[in-house]
Amino acid sequence: MSTLPLPRYVEEGQGDTAVVLLHGVGGGHAAFSATLPVLAQAGYRAVAWDAPGYGGSAVATLGHEPLSMAHMADALLRLVQHLGAKRTVVVGHSMGGMIAQEACFMQPGELDGLVLFATSAAFGKPGGDWQRAFLHSRFAALDAGLGMAGLAPVLVGGMLALGASSRTRAVAVNLMSTVPETTYRAALAAIVSFNRLENLPHLNMPVLCLACDEDKTAPPSVMEKMAANIPQGSYQCVAHAGHLGNMEQPEAFNGAVLGYLQQHFPPNTPVYATGIPVQSAG
Repeated sequence: MSTLPLPRYVEEGQGDTAVVLLHGVGGGHAAFSATLPVLAQAGYRAVAWDAPGYGGSAVATLGHEPLSMAHMADALLRLVQHLGAKRTVVVGHSMGGMIAQEACFMQPGELDGLVLFATSAAFGKPGGDWQRAFLHSRFAALDAGLGMAGLAPVLVGGMLALGASSRTRAVAVNLMSTVPETTYRAALAAIVSFNRLENLPHLNMPVLCLACDEDKTAPPSVMEKMAANIPQGSYQCVAHAGHLGNMEQPEAFNGAVLGYLQQHFPPNTPVYATGIPVQSAG
């Protein structure tokens, strides 16, 4: 058994199905603060982690090796084994969706379902030049000494839909500002080489590819194409949302995730709402 420490996580609810929520490169477990209680109330065991290097999870979560997609996927697999749920569904946002795909590649059959949200099966264009240019553009503000607090407002502004509220913008900026600069640099370097396109036909589980209509980072057309290459893939799109749709339109996001869960993994315990037991579907 591994002696490496587990990533830190928060948890709400009970049930045979654990729903593990993975944030993006500029996030943390708080990105799903509006989702955890909804899933818990619906009869699911909702878990949101801090990826290695984020929030309560030290970079040392994966030993002395540099942060990589495989290392983050290994941390996820160890967390899933630690939770020991009868069924495990992973909801991965952006980088989190890539981590989920990597985990499926590393250990097929360990996960029972996936919601791939605002993500892709490959990052950028082949050859390496695009990736180097991307990293240079993302690191320019950091190299100039502005830090994450200076970088966050610029990046978040480009991720949100035009009609996003000022509150959503402030929460997203604050969350990204708390990401350690070393973690942000390492995580971006890890995802630019990600490519699991050839593994999509081998995802032998129900997979929801969930897009947002104003997302320029992971456009709906990319997500729809992903779904078409997954045997049990389906596609949905959240309206009036950009790349941070779980924060911009939480009700629509939660509704899409719950619809998927209730179709494929209905809770087998009574769901309680306002103290009144309600028989769950299935």
